[in-house]
Amino acid sequence: MGKRLGVMGGTFDPIHYGHLVTAEEALVQLRLDEVLFVPTGRPWMKEHEVVSAAEDRYLMTVIATASNPRFSVSRMEIDREGATYTADTLRSLREQTGAGTELFFISGADAILEILHWREPEEVFELAHFIAATRPGYDLAHFEAAAPPLHPEITVMQVPALAISSTDIRRRVADGRPLRYLVPEGVKSYIEKRELYR
Repeated sequence: MGKRLGVMGGTFDPIHYGHLVTAEEALVQLRLDEVLFVPTGRPWMKEHEVVSAAEDRYLMTVIATASNPRFSVSRMEIDREGATYTADTLRSLREQTGAGTELFFISGADAILEILHWREPEEVFELAHFIAATRPGYDLAHFEAAAPPLHPEITVMQVPALAISSTDIRRRVADGRPLRYLVPEGVKSYIEKRELYR
């Protein structure tokens, strides 16, 4: 049997426990061998938003995942010139890992709805199976109504409810509110040292 590799792309600005719980659930529920975190370089869908430096987001992801031997982090998108596209990343991973590896792209259910607006949407479905992570209480009827008939390459995965978002964490830092228990301690220290989100 070939390798089953989870690919978790995201801005990770910053990475938080919600991301880590989702990756761990994917490992267990989908019987994955490993989850590769891929911080975006220049996210084309966030061109008009302020996003922290790629190197800071990459290092926070390394810090947050270091204690789990089945998590790893790729610089692939950080080091790529120009805008970052999932199709390019999945093609590169397919070349690196070979035909014996199954790719599972893990993202939030809301983000999965955006896939049809991504570059080369049909190809991304050929390259990987997509995992739409939801939390208890998420209205799946809304998801199913918004998506065209659910693509056969999309699996919905329930994860424990964690009402944590990177947007809220950035706001909390700006307001001087605590981050403890929302992000790993090492990420909290990194944000403080680099004076991010102030």
